[in-house]
Amino acid sequence: MSATLRSSNIRRLQAQTFDVLIVGGGINGAVAAAALAGRGVHTALIDRDDFASGVSSNSSNLAWGGIKYLESHEYLLVNKLCQSRNELMRAYPSTVREVRFFTTIQRGFRFWSFFVFLGAVLYWMIGRFKTRPPRYLTARAIKAAEPVVNTCNAAGGLEYSDCYLYDNDARFVFNFIRRSLDFGCVAANYVGSQGARFDGEYWHTTARDELTGETFPVRSRVLVNACGPWVDPFNRQLGTATRHRHLLSKGIHLIVDRITDNRRVLTFFASDGRLFFLIPMGQKTCIGTTDTRVEDPTVGVTEGDRRFVLDNVNALLDLERPLTEADVIAERVGVRPLAVAGGENDADWVQLSRKHEIEVDRNQRQISIFGGKLTDCLNVGDEVAALVAELGVSLPEPKVRWYGEPGAESRERFMTQARLMNLDAMTDPGSSEPLSERFWRRYGDAAFQLLERIREDGDSVRLLIKTAEYTRCEIELAARREMIVTLEDFMRRRSKIEQVVRWETIAAAPGLRHACEILFPGESEEKLQAYLAQNSGPRLRDVG
Repeated sequence: MSATLRSSNIRRLQAQTFDVLIVGGGINGAVAAAALAGRGVHTALIDRDDFASGVSSNSSNLAWGGIKYLESHEYLLVNKLCQSRNELMRAYPSTVREVRFFTTIQRGFRFWSFFVFLGAVLYWMIGRFKTRPPRYLTARAIKAAEPVVNTCNAAGGLEYSDCYLYDNDARFVFNFIRRSLDFGCVAANYVGSQGARFDGEYWHTTARDELTGETFPVRSRVLVNACGPWVDPFNRQLGTATRHRHLLSKGIHLIVDRITDNRRVLTFFASDGRLFFLIPMGQKTCIGTTDTRVEDPTVGVTEGDRRFVLDNVNALLDLERPLTEADVIAERVGVRPLAVAGGENDADWVQLSRKHEIEVDRNQRQISIFGGKLTDCLNVGDEVAALVAELGVSLPEPKVRWYGEPGAESRERFMTQARLMNLDAMTDPGSSEPLSERFWRRYGDAAFQLLERIREDGDSVRLLIKTAEYTRCEIELAARREMIVTLEDFMRRRSKIEQVVRWETIAAAPGLRHACEILFPGESEEKLQAYLAQNSGPRLRDVG
């Protein structure tokens, strides 16, 4: 079970000396762990909460090359992000998928609509023509293709391609954690750092099991600070001075029932001039985002945030009736950590670069990762590995690639077995895709275990929660492999159930108790009641 895996790893954290300890299990920490462990580096990773429980589970679910940075003339950044996006598409064809962005430009916008289209053509060229070409749209063409768009004040628009994550961002991050575990990384969630000291040869980090309160030392040659928005506080705790620091931007999204049947991202410029999206999310639509400067990484959704998103979507769309708070199924909120140099002028807040920066203290063998985007994650992993090598840690040549889906041969073998057992005929009628595609995308080679389980027990393919698109055998697999400590770990991060199913449906589902019995044998009722109590009260709650 997951608890067994976590307990075993905590014992290993105490007993072993590591080449590298990574503090922080978001996207930056996850890719650093996979890149290092995949190269044979003895790596450990800890996070004081669940993996991907912060920024990395509250993004826009987009893997895009940063077309907006053309406006600020960051051509090198756009080039780098487009290359990264293209590699993600190649390496994760089931997960990172091309999607059309359908953009409406209002009259009076700071650029003519055709000029914006020319920018999209440049963007397509910088992206090496790896996506479908952009096309210009008149207001009439916009209305014909997407009747839901309000074109009363539209000057024109364009359609271009980028990418999005078919599943949720936290699932994408966890798959890097899972891959690092397969490579021998010792990772544990709900283990925080209480501080660390460097004795000239080793870092001695005081770790704390957040479930039991037990503290214990972890020894490593190199320490990596991948704490996301908490990078600066952790460096202050270590006494590490850095040239860069973070500014924090809060972004929120509201999830509602699907607004349009077309699988496009509808893109606008909100009332304050910032980008505003309606993003496909299975049978739902994710709407946002805001870009609000905050001082503290711990944030929640305010009434003003909700009003901003609802007011803009109601103004930009022709809906049969305006969206209200009652239409909101779930909310996502997090902060974007923006890397800036210590004395950099931050007056032009919206134009601040989203690129990452990595600093290294060679005297103390400590690395800090600032900022970054999900699109650029593979570069972060490779750059951290290169810096660890510069700090004297041997990096054997990797025998396998540290990222990406299993190869085409493995996928075809899985699909052949799935066809022979007629797996797709077992797909629930309300599901958004066949079981074979879903299993492979989420679990890769581990999906073979699902086929074996279904052969043993055909009933294991049924859904435990109506409309959730998670079968009993998947939950059994998660219990063994995914280090799930609380029910929210599964409901919100390993899956996106909590983000696409109304709370009333979740709470009333008999399968919720069954899921707890699978995930937490011997303590299922306690875990269930803790989850229900945490989510009691108004559904629109602060979840920062």
